[in-house]
Amino acid sequence: MATSNFDRRRINGPEESFAPIYESDDENTRLQKDPSKQRQGRSPRDIRRIFLKTGLISQANGSAYIETEKTKIACAVYGPRQSKTSTYNEKGKLNVEVKFAPFSCTKRRAPMRDAEDRSISLLVQQSLVPAVRLELLPKSTIDVYLFVIENDGFEGCVAAGSIAASTALAHAHIDMLGLVASCSAASMPREIWLDPTAEEARDSQGCLTLSCVPALGLVTNLWQTGQMSIDEVEKCIDACQEMCKDIHAVAAQALLESHSS
Repeated sequence: MATSNFDRRRINGPEESFAPIYESDDENTRLQKDPSKQRQGRSPRDIRRIFLKTGLISQANGSAYIETEKTKIACAVYGPRQSKTSTYNEKGKLNVEVKFAPFSCTKRRAPMRDAEDRSISLLVQQSLVPAVRLELLPKSTIDVYLFVIENDGFEGCVAAGSIAASTALAHAHIDMLGLVASCSAASMPREIWLDPTAEEARDSQGCLTLSCVPALGLVTNLWQTGQMSIDEVEKCIDACQEMCKDIHAVAAQALLESHSS
């Protein structure tokens, strides 16, 4: 009987091996050379087109679907309903849960929740709570579920998720101080880019995401990553606040169309 060289007690490597292929230096530094000419389809202060529709989930009290090119999120709101805890709370509680579809990212995701899901849930919750009148809903809970169908960057998920959740809450006839609009900005070598994609965010020096109630001039959440100077932070905040006014008009129009139809 012929003997085999295969050792079952060890992890054998592949029979063939190939040298790794790295991205070229030109691809990695293309944004640093001339960032003003690298953005395709829109100028630095333009955001991706927003498609926003309410009432697509009939079983929920309120729902919204938002699409900004490669970012697609469905939101459902259930409640207000009585809290299961026995203690009495003067204010209601807003719960936000985010889940990613396994096919939503370039690399297939596991069905279980991870740190990224919890981070986005917390940021969206912080953006919504100051705008919802929870003092009118004692011992009640409102559940907001966000399902990410396609993902194009962490900042885009937070901004689009906040817009969809706020619109869904208004569609569920929950008392609010105003609609929450959210926008992100990236600090590039020589200018500020609004609504960066995942690739643009990776190539930036830092990113900032701002959520606010444009009708009241109220900032509900501010989140920043990377290294940015004070001047860059101020420019990002001003640009995001200005763009949030247009985003607020889109959300208001979507609610108006849902009630008129």
